[in-house]
Amino acid sequence: MEINDLAQPSAPALDPAALAPLMAHARGPVLLPGDDGYDAERSGFQLARRHRPAVIVGARCAEDVVAAVRFARDQGLPVAVQATGHGLSAATEGGLLISTRRMAGVRVDAAAGTARVEAGVVWGQVVEAAAPHGLAPLNGSSPGVGVISYTLGGGVGVLARTYGFAADLVRSVDLVTADARLRRVTAATDPELFRALLGGGHGLGVVTAMEFGLVPVARLYGGQLVFGGEQLDEALAAYLRWTETVPDELTSSLALIAYPDLPQLPEPLRGRYLAQIRIAYTGSAAEGERLVAPLRAVGPRVSDDLREMPYAESHTIHRDPSDPHAYDGDNALLSGLDAAALRRVAALTGPAAPDMCVVQLNHLGGALVTGGAAAGTVGHREARYALRVLSPLATAAEDGSGSYGADAALAAVRALHAEALAVVAPWRLGRSVNFLFGPHGDRPDAAEVASSVRDTDAHHRLTGLKARHDPANLFRFHPAATPAPAAVPA
Repeated sequence: MEINDLAQPSAPALDPAALAPLMAHARGPVLLPGDDGYDAERSGFQLARRHRPAVIVGARCAEDVVAAVRFARDQGLPVAVQATGHGLSAATEGGLLISTRRMAGVRVDAAAGTARVEAGVVWGQVVEAAAPHGLAPLNGSSPGVGVISYTLGGGVGVLARTYGFAADLVRSVDLVTADARLRRVTAATDPELFRALLGGGHGLGVVTAMEFGLVPVARLYGGQLVFGGEQLDEALAAYLRWTETVPDELTSSLALIAYPDLPQLPEPLRGRYLAQIRIAYTGSAAEGERLVAPLRAVGPRVSDDLREMPYAESHTIHRDPSDPHAYDGDNALLSGLDAAALRRVAALTGPAAPDMCVVQLNHLGGALVTGGAAAGTVGHREARYALRVLSPLATAAEDGSGSYGADAALAAVRALHAEALAVVAPWRLGRSVNFLFGPHGDRPDAAEVASSVRDTDAHHRLTGLKARHDPANLFRFHPAATPAPAAVPA
C-alpha cells in the first residue's frame, strides 16, 4: 500500500458509453480500475505514491494524447502525465492519466547536432544514440530518468557547469494544449509559451516530443573519490574550498550516505558512513589529475576510481539506484555555504539520525548562470549550490494487511529534512523543481513553482499563460489542487 493509498476513496467509475469514442480512436490501451495492466501502468519508479486515475491512456503516439486530452476536456476530468515516475511529486486521485512510456522514438541528426525524442524516452537511450557521433546530451546522472520531465524542470546534469541546464538547449516542443490541439512551440512561433515550458515546470499541456541540441563530448575524466566517516570533517571543508577554484569544465557533487549493515550491500559499503565526491571533467585526464590533487590530499580513500571514460559510461559516476523504491525528499538552492553549516547538516542526517538520509550537494555556477538560446524560466541561476535531502520510505503490503504507519513515518522524515535544511536558511534562495520528491505545502504545484521562479514578474507571467492556455486547470498535479501556473509531470 502506498502512502497516498491510505484512507483514500477508490477512483470513480466512468460511464462505458462515454469511453467508446476514446477507445475507438486510441491506438494504445485504455485501462480502467480492475483491468489487467491497470496497476502496472499507473506504477513508476516512485513506489511511495502511485496515480489512481479513473482511466489510463497508454499513448503510443501524439494522436493518442490528443484523443485523451479531448476526452478529459469533454468529461471534465483533470489530466496527469507519467513516463517513468522518477519525479512523481503527488499522485492523481481520479481523473485521466496519460502514460507516455510507449512513445520511445529517438532520432539524432549528427550534422545539425540535435536530437528529437518522443515523450517516453529516457536519457540512456539518447546517450546511446548520440555517442557514435561523438555527441552527448545534457542528461542527468541516471540513465532511467525521463527526458521530457527532467528538461521541463530545468535539468542539472553531468555537464551542467560546462553547458548549462538541459532546458537551455531546447529547440522546439510539441505540445497538446487544453483545447486538444497539437502545436509545435518554438522561440520564434510563441516565445512566451516556449520560455514558460522550459524550467518553470509544466502544466500548460502534454509534451509529446522535444528537439534539443547536443554537445561535442565523446569522453570524460570522472568517477568517485570516497572517504570514510573518520575523514568527514576534512573532506567537507576541502570540497567546499575546492569548488571555489575549479574551472567551468568540471561539474561535481558531494553525497553523504550512512549505509545500513545489510548483507545485500557490497562489503566496502556495509554499515559505513561515507562521503562520495562525484566528478565529471571534460578536459584532459592529465589536467583532471592535477585538479583533483587537493581532494586526494585529504587522506586515504575507501575507493578512488577516477579515470578517462567514454561518455556512454557517464552513468557510472553517480551510480544511482536503478530499482523502483519509495522515497521522499526536499532541497534548497543556496547562494553559498560554509563548512560549519555543512558539518551540522551531516550531523543531523548521518548515522545518528532517526531515519536514513541521503544528502547531496551539487556544485552549480558556470554555464548554469548565463543560460542559453532558450533562456527559459529556470529560477535562481545565480545559486552556487543545490542541497538535497532524501530518505527511503518503507511500504506496507499492497493488500492493506500491513501495519506500516505511513502518515507518522512520513511526518518524521519531513521533520528531519526540515531541520537539516533550516541549517542553510541564511543562504537559501528557493527550490529546484527537479529535486522535489513529494508534495510540499498545501498547493504543491503553485508553491513549488513560485519558489523556483526568480521573481514576481516571472511568476505573474506564468500565471497569465496558465489562465490563457488552460483556464479550467485541466493539467495539474492533483485533482484537489487549486489552479496554478505550472506542474511537472513524472
